[in-house]
Order: sequence, then C-alpha cells, then structure tokens
Amino acid sequence: MSIALRSSRPGDIDWLVELRADVLRPDLERLARYDERRVRDRMRLSFRPEWTRVIVEGGDDVGSITARPEGSVRWIEHFYLARERQGAGLGGDVLRVVIAEPWEGTTRLNVLQGSPARRLYERNGFVAYAEDDVDVFMTLRASPSRRTRTARPRD
Repeated sequence: MSIALRSSRPGDIDWLVELRADVLRPDLERLARYDERRVRDRMRLSFRPEWTRVIVEGGDDVGSITARPEGSVRWIEHFYLARERQGAGLGGDVLRVVIAEPWEGTTRLNVLQGSPARRLYERNGFVAYAEDDVDVFMTLRASPSRRTRTARPRD
C-alpha cells in the first residue's frame, strides 16, 4: 500500500487526541503515568496544524507526525500510528521521509522508557543523550549529507 503525508487541519484535532490516548495508553499504564484527561489535554495544548501531518495509507488516516522547529532544533513529536498499523514498516518509512527533509540543525525527539518505538528510532540513526524515569531523549546522529542541508519553509 502507498503512504502519503497530508497537511493537518484544525478539524483533525479530535481524532488525533483519541489516537494519542489509544497509542500511548499501554506504555503510560506500564509507567504508572496514564491519566485519561492529561493524555488528551497535552495533545490539545500542543497541536499546531502547520507543523503536523497526517499519515495516510490506502486512503485511510492512520497516524500523525509533527516536526516542530525550536531555534536550530527540529523536534519530532506526536508520531503515532494506529495500533493495528504498527509493526509492518510504515513507521520507518514515515520517519525516513521526515528526517530526509531539508533541515540545518539538530533533529531530536523523546520516547517513553521501555517503548518498542525506541528501536525504530535507533535503526534510523537516533542515539540517546539523556533520560529520566519516564522519557529517553534522543538526537539524530549527524551524517555528512545531513550537515549540508538547508532549512526550507514548511508546506
């Protein structure tokens, strides 16, 4: 099946909030951090349609990914795939597309402690640089081709 990334719209927020709550629930419960309200509020408070894209597979909205600029750092956030779409390589395909986009600076993300998603990030060049009881903070290793890219406006 083919995948595409479409620009998000303000009307996507309700679906994205529920996607986040469903995807994060197992890891947050394992870490004793799941809160029905907080998991949804955090998405509502940080959602910026101009930085967020919806992952579309076979015509269905199946996930999201945000690339949020903060100075010279690009933060990969709100990267969620519907649970039934996980484990088939779709996440790796999406992540490679996003990190290949022109960006001059560092690309970072955080992943919950013990999450299987950490292996996805490591396979794609991310390394841990800090962690706490809940999160592992990762940065994309620089490669010669990544160092020569320049920033471009978001579509």
